[in-house]
Amino acid sequence: MRKTLYLKFLLAYFIFGVFGFLIVATFVSSMTTEHLIREKADALYREATLIANTYASDLYNNETSLDTVKKQLDTLDTYLSANLWIINPSGRMILDSQSPVDVENETVISGFDPTITANSYYTIGNFFDSFTYDQLSVLAPITSDYTVRGYVVIHYPISNITASSNSLLNISYLMLIILFLLSMIILIFFTEMVYLPLRKITEATEQYASGNMHYEFQIDSEDEIGYLGATLSYMASEIARSEDDQKKFVANVSHDFRSPLTSIKGYLEAMLDGTIPPELHEKYLTIVLNETERLTKLTNSLLILNNLNTKGMLLDMSIFDINKTIRNTAASFEGTCKSKMIAIELILTGDELFVSADVGKIQQVLYNLLDNAIKFSHSNSIIKIETTEKHNKVFVSVKDSGIGIPKDDLKMIWERFYKSDLSRGKDKKGTGLGLSITKEIIHAHGEHINVISTEGVGTEFIFSLALAEDANED
Repeated sequence: MRKTLYLKFLLAYFIFGVFGFLIVATFVSSMTTEHLIREKADALYREATLIANTYASDLYNNETSLDTVKKQLDTLDTYLSANLWIINPSGRMILDSQSPVDVENETVISGFDPTITANSYYTIGNFFDSFTYDQLSVLAPITSDYTVRGYVVIHYPISNITASSNSLLNISYLMLIILFLLSMIILIFFTEMVYLPLRKITEATEQYASGNMHYEFQIDSEDEIGYLGATLSYMASEIARSEDDQKKFVANVSHDFRSPLTSIKGYLEAMLDGTIPPELHEKYLTIVLNETERLTKLTNSLLILNNLNTKGMLLDMSIFDINKTIRNTAASFEGTCKSKMIAIELILTGDELFVSADVGKIQQVLYNLLDNAIKFSHSNSIIKIETTEKHNKVFVSVKDSGIGIPKDDLKMIWERFYKSDLSRGKDKKGTGLGLSITKEIIHAHGEHINVISTEGVGTEFIFSLALAEDANED
């Protein structure tokens, strides 16, 4: 497109110019000449008719002299720039505005036939070989007592009409040239507003096709082409970000798999070569078992996250009591809370609060949030879980008073494998996938999850669920 579109447009532009000149030179030229001939013939015929009904008629009725009529014809000759004749039906010349009166030497138009004009009132030609160049000739009959006594004939050179036509054509050519030059504005606008932006877009698509998703370009336009360029740039940036995330994902997975595998390999080799004595095998086998459990947990989390990212993820929607689910999830952490001397306080709206969601996945969300809250809370602290109902929504809050999340890390916590610097020392066994899974589950329900945290004070996660219609009706 980049190599041919502009050339095609230029070719169309020049074809427009060439055809414009051809049309003016042919159709317009012939139409202009024909129009001038008809217009001149009409004017001359009116004059000829007027002469036939006045001077010529008076001449044949002996009401005026030949010399008087000759003077009138001479005057009209000068005024009309035309040759005026009065001739008999037989072709004998009576008067000629361009020749003196000569009664003795008669001039006869050989072969004169008044029907030469056919159904018209004018004819073009040399008028029975009377001229050496073409004339526009009009004939008006001179009648008396319902009898044609003669004819008034006016001859006008076609060359004069051709000259007038050429003058008008010159104006047409000039207007065409002006129009052609003005139409270059369209070409300039096309170049600046269409072609150059399209060339930028084409170059960008070539860069993206070659794998350079970080190629940047800008189109300063607010029309459809500008929108297309912005959309293409955004698409490329999203693909580039996705590729970077994929690389980061692979690197993180490799790191999180490599660490426990290295530990397992090291302990097993030490036991086999005798570095670790048999009496300590049980201790280190327990460590190996814990590392395999860590790998199992990481693998399961990856499978869950992959399923959640699948388009058209199926949810097993049902109506259930969110308060009961929260109580059951909190009860599962009773042992862990006792060991860390952490209390879980439930502030629930009503005895029962029904929501419409996938109970299994929401239970996993609660498990992940509560697990994080316990993990990063101080001993002898309280974790609060609260439910509130508002605008046909149920909002669930999980709030701790732990180490908090640094402000710069708040936007990053939802990314896969992300761990803040504060959490690395406390979360040796974490996979960094819990919050990613939580966010995906909530978004799959068409709901939202937010976080409020202050470093050193604590963190609160709040997510929404749809209130069950039956509960809303009650």
